[in-house]
Amino acid sequence: MSRKAGDRRTELLSAETGTIRKKWAGRISVALTYPNYYRLGMSNLGFQTVYRLINDLEDVVCERVFLPEQSTKRRNSIRSLESGRPLVDFDIIAFSIAFENDYPHLLTILAEAGLPLWASERNTPHPLIIAGGVTSLLNPEPIAPFVNCFLIGEAEAILPAFFDVYKEHACKEDVLEALAREVPGTYVPALYRVSYAPDGTIAEFLPEDDFPARIQRPFVRDLSSCDTRSTILTPNTTFDNTCLIEAGRGCPHGCRFCAAGFVYRPPRFRSRTNLEKSLREAALRAKKIGLVAAAVSDVPDIASICRSALDANVQLSFSSLRADGLRPEFLEILNQTGVKTATIAPDGGSERMRRVINKGISEDTLLTAVEFLVRAGIPNIKLYFMVGLPTETMADVEAVVTLCKKVKHRFLKASRKRQKIGRITVSLNSFIPKPFTPFQWVPFEDINILKAKIKHVKDGLRRVANVQVHADIPRWAYIQALLSRGDRRTADLLVAAHENRGNWARILKESVLNPDFYVYRERSFDEVLPWDFIDHGIKKSYLISEYRKSLRAETTPPCAAGRCTACGVCKEDVFQGSASVL
Repeated sequence: MSRKAGDRRTELLSAETGTIRKKWAGRISVALTYPNYYRLGMSNLGFQTVYRLINDLEDVVCERVFLPEQSTKRRNSIRSLESGRPLVDFDIIAFSIAFENDYPHLLTILAEAGLPLWASERNTPHPLIIAGGVTSLLNPEPIAPFVNCFLIGEAEAILPAFFDVYKEHACKEDVLEALAREVPGTYVPALYRVSYAPDGTIAEFLPEDDFPARIQRPFVRDLSSCDTRSTILTPNTTFDNTCLIEAGRGCPHGCRFCAAGFVYRPPRFRSRTNLEKSLREAALRAKKIGLVAAAVSDVPDIASICRSALDANVQLSFSSLRADGLRPEFLEILNQTGVKTATIAPDGGSERMRRVINKGISEDTLLTAVEFLVRAGIPNIKLYFMVGLPTETMADVEAVVTLCKKVKHRFLKASRKRQKIGRITVSLNSFIPKPFTPFQWVPFEDINILKAKIKHVKDGLRRVANVQVHADIPRWAYIQALLSRGDRRTADLLVAAHENRGNWARILKESVLNPDFYVYRERSFDEVLPWDFIDHGIKKSYLISEYRKSLRAETTPPCAAGRCTACGVCKEDVFQGSASVL
C-alpha cells in the first residue's frame, strides 16, 4: 500500500467517518462522485457537506468516489473510497459538479464504471444518475442527456424530500416522475421537450404532461439552522488538515459578472452565536480553521468573532476579502493570523470599468487597502483582473497596467518602512458571460483580441520589479464559455471530447455543430435561453435593467436582503424571524 493510500485508510478508520460504517443491507446506497481528483474534491466544502447530509439519513449509506489520477480504461475500474465497491453496485450515483470544465470527466467516470453514457440507454438495473452543484444552478443542459435527474437547489433544502420520495418507488421511471411532481428543485430532462427554430435558437422548452413548467430553486432561509463545515479532516487536500466553516452564503454586492451573487440570493450570514459555537467545536478537531464566504469581511461582527478564536489559540484563514472591508480592527486580526498573502480583486482596471461591472471599489480604496495590508505585516499581494468585459476598450486594458504600477508604488512605500519587500502577483482571466447575470446576453470576446489584451498587460508590467503576471489561456476560456452557455445539443461535443481524449481543437474543427453560435453570438432579450426553465426568483426585467445600467456605467447599491423587492427574490415577510440575514 502506498503512503498516500495508507493516509486515506487511516482517514477512513477515524472517528470522524463513523457514519460510513453503516451496513448496506436495507439501505439506499449512494456513490457521491466528484468528477475530479481526490485533493480537489475533499477541498470542496459543498461536497463534504452533502456527504454528511446524506449519511445523516438513517436509511441511506453514502460513499465517496473521485476521478482516478491515472485512467485505466478498464471496466469497473472506478470504485468507492470507503468499501472499494464498483459504481454499478450502488443504487444512486450522485455527481457534485462545481465547474463546467469537469463535464468531460463525468463521461470518463461513467465509461470506466461500465455504464452507458446516454441516460436513454440505461435501464432499471443501472444506478440512477443524479447531479447537483453550482453548475446545476446555472445551466445543466449541456449534460442533460447523460443525467437522469438534477437537484437544482441548496442541498439542505432538497435532499430529505428527495430520498423520502425515492424510497417509495421501485421502478426508475416511476421514481423520476414522482420526483418531478413532488420535490421542488428536481429536474428530470427526459420529461421536457426542446424544439429549435430555423435559426438554431430554442423555439420551445416544454414539459411533457403536467410536470412543472419551471423548476423553482429551494434554499435555506436561515443559514444558522444548518451546519456547514468540513466533515473529514485530511492532509491530502489544498487546505491540509484545516476545518472549513461556512460563514456566509451569497454576496450582497451585485457584481454584474458574478453568477454566485445572483443564484445564491438572498445573501445570508450565520448569526454570531452560531458561528462562535461552530468555531469552538471546530477547535476541538483542528488548530487550523478556514472561514468561507464570498467576502468574509462582510460577515457581521467578524472582527470580534475572530478575536475570540485567536484568544483560544486557533489559527484562522479566510477564503476572500474585499478592499473596502479592511477596517483597522480586521487588519489587526489579519496580522495575528500570520497570513502571508492577501488577495484583492479589482476585476477592472479603470474607474469606468468598475462602474460597468458594479464592483463598488474605488482606486483610492484599493490603494489604501494595499498600504494597510503591508503595514499589517502581510508581505505579498495578489490582484485579480478580467479582460474582455462588456464595453471594454484598450484604454481600460492600459488602466490595468497603470493601476498595478500605482499599487506597486504604494506597496513599495509601505514595505520600505518594514524593511521587507514582498511580491505582487497579477492574475488575468478572460471574462466568461454566465447565466442568471446581467451579462448573460453578451458575447464572449474574440480569442485573438483576448490574447492581444493579455499581451498588452504582460508587456506593460514586464520590467516592473517584484511583479509577476499570470494569465489564463483564452482558448480554454472559450471551451468554458461554450459549456456555460450551451444547450442539449452541446452534449454531442462532450461525447466527441470523450472519444478523442480531450482534443478540442480537432473536435471543434470537425463538428457539424457550430460552437461559435453559443460563444460569440449576442442574445436578444426575448430569446429563450437554455437555462430559462430554472426559477431563482430573480426577475428577468431586473437583469435587463442592470445590463442597461452597465452600458451607462451606472452603479447599484448592495443588496438589502429582506428590505427590498427590486430583484424579485425577497418577498414580503419571507424572512420574518431570521437572524442570519444581513
